[in-house]
Amino acid sequence: MSASFIFARDPQAPPPGLEGAVAAVGNFDGLHRGHRGVIARAQALAAKLSRPCILLTFEPHPADFFAGRTVIFRLTPPDAKAAQAARLGLDGIVVLTFDKDFAQSPARVFTQEILHKRLQLSAVVAGYDFRFGAGREGGPEFLRAEGERLGMIVEIVDRITQDEEGSLEAVSSTATREALERGDAALARRLLGHPYFIRGVVRHGDKRGRALGFPTANIALDPANRLKHGIYAVTIEVDGKVHQGVASFGRRPTFDNGAPLLEVFLFDFDGDLYGKQVEVAFYGFIRAEAKFDSVEALVERMRVDVEEARRRLAESGALSRANDLLP
Repeated sequence: MSASFIFARDPQAPPPGLEGAVAAVGNFDGLHRGHRGVIARAQALAAKLSRPCILLTFEPHPADFFAGRTVIFRLTPPDAKAAQAARLGLDGIVVLTFDKDFAQSPARVFTQEILHKRLQLSAVVAGYDFRFGAGREGGPEFLRAEGERLGMIVEIVDRITQDEEGSLEAVSSTATREALERGDAALARRLLGHPYFIRGVVRHGDKRGRALGFPTANIALDPANRLKHGIYAVTIEVDGKVHQGVASFGRRPTFDNGAPLLEVFLFDFDGDLYGKQVEVAFYGFIRAEAKFDSVEALVERMRVDVEEARRRLAESGALSRANDLLP
């Protein structure tokens, strides 16, 4: 993210630089093509008013809060959501904690005490299906009325059925999760409008990949991540530079059938990645995870996987889309 992008959690006043902001409000998991209509409207209004534009969202996901445990396969945890918001040209993101007090607060507390008094927003833009407040009592019409009462511009974006990339009928966070659970990274990219990506810190592993001639960057994903286990064509961003690679996500059945781990082999790279924050974007599913009869058979298949990943990435124009991965 650029140095000018502002990330704020539960601010009690407008964060410096975000005074009088225009906010696109919602969960926005994935920041998919359907979400872009709300964000684009907010950005247009912010430009008209000469105000900063922010994403206003909530953590944990309300579904997780009400279930009392993690049930949602998150497409964009907070850090990934912030990274994508920066790429979309927003000035910042404000994350509000969704807890018992928040869930039980009347809708008017959200509009008056949070939007108006605490954040001092000049305008709010929300989707046609945005609900808030105890019992989901607040909706578009209530939000509009509150805007008039409080002197805050409110715009509601109707359901959008098409964008510059075509129909939005099938676009949703749920559809994207289901695609990734099947390993369909290409469909997920079409739904999102950008490659599905994860962010994480490279950790030490058992060095087995290095011994096999394929040293890997190892990243543990959130246990709620339900990406299909298998081999993927990926790019990985390290220190502001995007590299091509091939990734294995799974339990390594040929060796230990252990906890799920993402292992990324970077093409034409020689360097120390331990402890670095990286971002891995998924462009194509190559094959399901498999148990091999011998290490030699696995290594031979890994060579095939590398060539297939190179081909898939070339076809997708992954490196020409490096700006999809960097703010």
